[in-house]
Amino acid sequence: MRGSMLEIENIVSNPIHIETVAKWVFNEFGDGKPDRTLEYVINRFKNRKLNTFPMSFIAKQDGKCVGVISIFDNDLETKPELTPWLAGLYVDETFRGAGIAEKLINKVIEVCKSMGYEKLYLRTEHTSEYYRKRGWKFIEETSDEYAQRTSVFTKEL
Repeated sequence: MRGSMLEIENIVSNPIHIETVAKWVFNEFGDGKPDRTLEYVINRFKNRKLNTFPMSFIAKQDGKCVGVISIFDNDLETKPELTPWLAGLYVDETFRGAGIAEKLINKVIEVCKSMGYEKLYLRTEHTSEYYRKRGWKFIEETSDEYAQRTSVFTKEL
């Protein structure tokens, strides 16, 4: 299964996978955010765009959705001056370790570059080392609108 071709596509073209990716994102990133219900997350994915933010891309292997990533104007309300943001990277546990996350990240970089951006931002609560090893530059440790501690990174495109 891991040897087959991986496809990265916009979620707008694949609405059948919205509920799956919404559950992943809700379960992975929803802690401490009481206003972010599963229904809220599903509705946010239903409002993704093809050529402007917010955008989400899924990784498909043999037609099965195995990962998701998004691009937002802003993913940290306390830093409105920074844009755009890589957000919500998630790979199904069964498919981790196969380079899928990196391919999703590369898609976001490619899209942001094509839109004329020179920098990309992200925040993470638990995976700072993952991004450091991939050339992302740590900017600062801060708190979000929920008082959750988060690390902010940037990457030159």
